Amino acid sequence: MEILKKVLEEFNRLHGSEAQARIVKRKDDEVIIEFEGSFCATCGLYDYFDDIKWEAMEFGLNIELVEIIAAEEDEFEHGRYVVKYRLGKGD
Repeated sequence: MEILKKVLEEFNRLHGSEAQARIVKRKDDEVIIEFEGSFCATCGLYDYFDDIKWEAMEFGLNIELVEIIAAEEDEFEHGRYVVKYRLGKGD
C-alpha cells in the first residue's frame, strides 16, 4: 500500500493542476482510485487513468484498469471519476 501511495503522490505532482487522484479503498488485489479535477481538454480522459499504470511501473508495481465505476461531470468542465484497478501478482 505504501508504494501505491507514492505512485499517487507522483501522479498528483505531475497532473495536480488538472487532476488529483486518491485511494478510496483497497481490498486484496483490487484498489479503487478517485480522480477529480478539470482534466486537460486536449488530452484523452482515459490517458489520466492509464498514467497511473505507467507511474506504478516506475515504482515496480503492476496495476491494470478494470472498470470505471462512476463518472460525474458538471457544466464547468469539472469531473469526478471512480476507477477500479487490479494489482499484479506479488504486489
